[in-house]
Amino acid sequence: MSTTEQAVVRMHNYSVDPENVAEFLKARATVVDTIRAAHPGLVATRLVHLEDGTYSDTWQWTSMQAMAAAFPLAQSPEAVAAWALASTSSALNGEIVDER
Repeated sequence: MSTTEQAVVRMHNYSVDPENVAEFLKARATVVDTIRAAHPGLVATRLVHLEDGTYSDTWQWTSMQAMAAAFPLAQSPEAVAAWALASTSSALNGEIVDER
């Protein structure tokens, strides 16, 4: 990563009905694998089940450019099927400024 590029994250928050969690986890894994194969700028993903029952899904990228290049795959049939299992979805982008 150059000094002018900062690692970035895209954070998704959503709900998944309990009866759909197993299917969602499998579908999400397929999406992550598909995107990572086409876009090596995807550094890491982390899915956290929060105490209020929702999920926080953080995807770390090497740069904003790497993340933007992968956006078309967000409309792939695999991604559409995975995200159809989630509701009350929101997303935010951010730049990593400190990591220890």
